[in-house]
Amino acid sequence: MGQGKVKRYFAIGDIHGCLSSLEALLERLNPLLDPEEDAIVFVGDYVDRGPDPRGVIERIIKLREEFPNVICLMGNHEDMLLNWVTKGEDLELYLYNGGGSTIRSYSGGGSFQLPPSHLEFLKSLLLYYETDHYLFVHAGLRPGIPLQRQERFDLLWIRGDFIFSRHDFGKIVVFGHTPLREPLVMDNKIGIDTGAVYGGRLTCVELPALRFYSVPGWEGGLGLV
Repeated sequence: MGQGKVKRYFAIGDIHGCLSSLEALLERLNPLLDPEEDAIVFVGDYVDRGPDPRGVIERIIKLREEFPNVICLMGNHEDMLLNWVTKGEDLELYLYNGGGSTIRSYSGGGSFQLPPSHLEFLKSLLLYYETDHYLFVHAGLRPGIPLQRQERFDLLWIRGDFIFSRHDFGKIVVFGHTPLREPLVMDNKIGIDTGAVYGGRLTCVELPALRFYSVPGWEGGLGLV
């Protein structure tokens, strides 16, 4: 489906292995979704920290088979996972950032095994997705830098310099990455990571209506928000 046919976007925040929350949110959204006119956008961070990273990836792959327009962005956690799996790099950084739960999820008591379809999924993830009125990205943008010159690191990792900026990015930036107790709505940005893995909620925003849907996060959450 071309972008011109899309009338509504349903953007979903950081999941971090919280499969039960993802299933509950999709069940809530299902009666609302029109496959002819709607798109689902995931802003990244499917893996790490939470109880079932493998299950989350499997569910999103299945969703892309069920629903015609699912857009999946790269999060910093998928980037770290890919760097380790494909290049053998940054294992210490990855483990420090919660990668152990993903390694266990794909080990099943034995050696780590990432199915080819899951590796293909990770390699297919986009750094950003742009529409006429919105720019979807995992972490945010460096203020004052044109989109084409943004650093990969900033798209995946930036926090304060973006969060607190009133800069006009030309479009409303929809992002995750920085967990907040409630969605952040400003003139220039919408933040939808509400800390599902920390015992908060998994949140979706419907655009352009600016309508929010959320479900409880992981009951065993890490308790940081």
